[in-house]
Amino acid sequence: MAPHATEPIGTNTNGSTEPVNAGEAPHEPGIKSDVAEGKMMEFPRPPKFEDKYEERDYLKGRLAAAFRIFGKHGFDEGVAGHITLRDPVEPDTFWVNPFGVAFSHINKSDLIQVNSSGKVIDGGEVRLLNTAAYMIHHAVHVARPDVQCAAHSHSIYGRTWCTLGRKIDALTQDSCAFYDDHVVYDSFNGVVLAEKEGKDIAKALGNKKAALLQNHGLLTVGKTIEEAVFWFLSLEKCCHSQLMAEAAAGSRGEKPIVIPHDQALYTRRTVGSSVAGWFSGKPQFDMIHRQTKGEYLQ
Repeated sequence: MAPHATEPIGTNTNGSTEPVNAGEAPHEPGIKSDVAEGKMMEFPRPPKFEDKYEERDYLKGRLAAAFRIFGKHGFDEGVAGHITLRDPVEPDTFWVNPFGVAFSHINKSDLIQVNSSGKVIDGGEVRLLNTAAYMIHHAVHVARPDVQCAAHSHSIYGRTWCTLGRKIDALTQDSCAFYDDHVVYDSFNGVVLAEKEGKDIAKALGNKKAALLQNHGLLTVGKTIEEAVFWFLSLEKCCHSQLMAEAAAGSRGEKPIVIPHDQALYTRRTVGSSVAGWFSGKPQFDMIHRQTKGEYLQ
């Protein structure tokens, strides 16, 4: 979200510029910037590549790892679900999972490359393309040049929450990452097999990091694969948390306590940035690499 012109700008510990009160440290309200400087940390950053082909190879490995992570968390439902990577060599194409191959079995060599017309132009032995994957993800990648990765699946708590046609509330610190940064796509027209439906989803998503597809499931995007995957993991848990909180409060004739606007927005600046998403998602990739001993890189 762009800052208002009337708001002073400060530099957060993650390197992004966001509105802060003049003279105050961005993450410690009431503490002067010069006092807090000694507490600032330099966040790690995603690797950068001069060779686009080397970058492609690295990112395909990360995408394969992403599917292993989704499989580990049970985000597979038969053959449904897809994660896409914008190709750094040919940015109008993307890499995606072959239709019908289990997330938990996907290797780098299994991934397929799809062009702007929906034709598979490279990849593994199984070259079946999920039409819905093309319709949704092609539209999102075209509409959002900043998006490197988009993730969608039919996770249990996400799809359950999506039956309510509501955004999630800022009930916890974690859910603040999505405060005023997600949308509800309030239409369901069956499996997304039409170009218009994909474009409508992309239009509804706008510049946000996530969409709740009504009666369907979650969609998250990111400037990195790690970010998109982490937002999906976190949003799924936020849906679970709110379902439980509303059930518990409702049994007492109460409602969960919602975090006020200013605090929710302030917290989002800390936990909801692209760098925070990448850094939060990175441990999942480290874990899957150790657990699989790098098998997915084949």
